Amino acid sequence: MHRLLILSILFSCFLSFSLLADGSAIGVNYGRIANNLPSAFKVVKLLKSQGINRVKLFDTDPAVLLSLSGSGIKVTVNFPNEKLFFAAKKPSYALTWLNKNVVVYHPKTLIEAIAVGNEVFVDPHNTTKFLVPAMRNIHKALTIHNLHNTIKISSPIALSALGSSYPSSIGSFKPELIEPVIKPMLNFLRETSSYLMVNVYPFFAYESNADVISIDYALFRENPGNVDPGNGLKYFNIFDAQIDAVFAALNRLQYDDVRVVVSETGWPSKGDSDEVGASPQNAAAYNGNLVKKILNNGGTPLRPNANLTVYLFALFNENKKVGPTSERNFGMFYPDMKKVYDVPFTVAELRG
Repeated sequence: MHRLLILSILFSCFLSFSLLADGSAIGVNYGRIANNLPSAFKVVKLLKSQGINRVKLFDTDPAVLLSLSGSGIKVTVNFPNEKLFFAAKKPSYALTWLNKNVVVYHPKTLIEAIAVGNEVFVDPHNTTKFLVPAMRNIHKALTIHNLHNTIKISSPIALSALGSSYPSSIGSFKPELIEPVIKPMLNFLRETSSYLMVNVYPFFAYESNADVISIDYALFRENPGNVDPGNGLKYFNIFDAQIDAVFAALNRLQYDDVRVVVSETGWPSKGDSDEVGASPQNAAAYNGNLVKKILNNGGTPLRPNANLTVYLFALFNENKKVGPTSERNFGMFYPDMKKVYDVPFTVAELRG
């Protein structure tokens, strides 16, 4: 009896540690807007060699999903913005899409989430009103296959969904979005025990305010910090301040029980002449220090025990992306799979 009790306690401790470790996690975004990337098979080998066990895709490419089969890597797939209308209007469309793009691969490919749309609120095609109905119909399709408790559904939002974000304590969603889509989406996430996906980029905040924001504050390096006059909390980096603005916005609407996953964040290693913060050194500092923070179960000043899951953007530089030079240089690896700079992805590497 005594021995069984000890074993039970040890198992409980192990389970608690496992749950905690799973709560704070690092993944990567595997974008493929390029014409020079390695095969998906080689990419999976690269992910495994780096100890990366979570990957977020921007589509449901069969070659990629088949290559991930049996890898043990947890996968988030994307349902595209341009198909939200069809999924919202026709439950049969959502079911057909799910059968073709998820069911045939799972569970050999460990699909753990479907990102329905991406930054829909800034989509120039104005697909916002179709978002939540599409999410619900895809969830119904999951229920038909009894996968609704295994695969979560969310939708990545840009930080611009906030009407106020500085200081963090006044964080709030844009008023025009709250009743039509934010509350219905948060209700759905609460009902399904899912989480809110948020894309945050301190790089852009720094670039827009480099005259008043120190580079050390942007890169998690030592700095005096800034006190939020609204809540008295002290912030030592932009990332925490941005995430706490989201938490404050959730609190304001009384959805403080909805978890947050950072679906995209990163820093470019190269930019145009006016993109002063873009460099390999700064990218290494931002991503490296962020990984250290997350893998040490670092929450935020407002939610110290948040145990965030963070997806770094991005795995590769993507030479076909449009826009300024920085857009093509967020990758941590070159297309030949050589590192652009060093980033630790695991606790073992941190202790190195």
